[in-house]
Amino acid sequence: MTKITEHIQRANGKTLFSFEIIPPLKGESIQHLFDAIEPLMEFKPPFIDVTYHREEVIDKKHSNGLIEKVSIRKRPGTVGICARIMERFKVDAVPHMICGGFTRDETEDMLVDLHYLGIDNVLVLRGDPEKSAGVFKPREGGHAYASELLQQVMQMNKGILLHQETESYPTSFCTGIAGYPEKHFEAPNLETDFKYLKMKVDMGAEFIVTQMFFDNAKYIEFVKKCRQAGILVPIIPGLKPLTTKKQLTVLPRIFHLDLPDDLVKAVEECKTDKEVKLVGIEWCIQQCKELIAFGAPVMHFYTMSKSDPVKAIAQAIF
Repeated sequence: MTKITEHIQRANGKTLFSFEIIPPLKGESIQHLFDAIEPLMEFKPPFIDVTYHREEVIDKKHSNGLIEKVSIRKRPGTVGICARIMERFKVDAVPHMICGGFTRDETEDMLVDLHYLGIDNVLVLRGDPEKSAGVFKPREGGHAYASELLQQVMQMNKGILLHQETESYPTSFCTGIAGYPEKHFEAPNLETDFKYLKMKVDMGAEFIVTQMFFDNAKYIEFVKKCRQAGILVPIIPGLKPLTTKKQLTVLPRIFHLDLPDDLVKAVEECKTDKEVKLVGIEWCIQQCKELIAFGAPVMHFYTMSKSDPVKAIAQAIF
């Protein structure tokens, strides 16, 4: 399989198309996921990202009236999905790796599985806190920061395991990290955010995928500041078309981003979500045209495993 950085190098300046999917809910057919991927394959994505989801604590009510707190993982299967995507679509799969809900040993085992499957690209993230907690807390024996998780991947690339009981061989993971054009919401300021971003690149991260944004000026300024700081790896913009009016409040709250005034006004004037979807698609098309002109290496779309809006955008761009 091919590393993300190699895909970008081989494109010789041409902007690539890629997207992210989420695993189906436990018990659902993987065919639903394939049905979402199929319409986008005509645009020849060299890679597809697959998210990873930590466990959630839910209240399970028993017949006797007692309520038990149960920890479940609603969307398992990331590693298996990656293997099936590679087999079925002949493209690279990029699994997300997260700190939340995993010990270091479990992380190492996952990396071993990926290595055996020939999956050489990973996107390293801290991940979200438990919904009931509000703040991120690592599992006992797990990583508290994405930098710690990244360090473990880099150690495996040197052939160093947590418990060196046998002779081990180096892995060759091409590792990406997240970037935040509008600042990570927990960082006190942009300068601090850049300091940690640079630290992770110096540790060995080879590409950056940004949080979604709707104002290209934020991405362009982010790239310029990265280059000034000596961060020279590819910076892939993450994009998502608006599809419902509700997202005007949901996206800023969840992802800590600003929506441009013109976009907000256009959505507020819509009478139905069908109209909102058309506005969102057109806005994203214009974003893509500007980003391609700027030289962005990849147009990377957050699909939520729904292909229709992204297909409409890709048809206008690629």
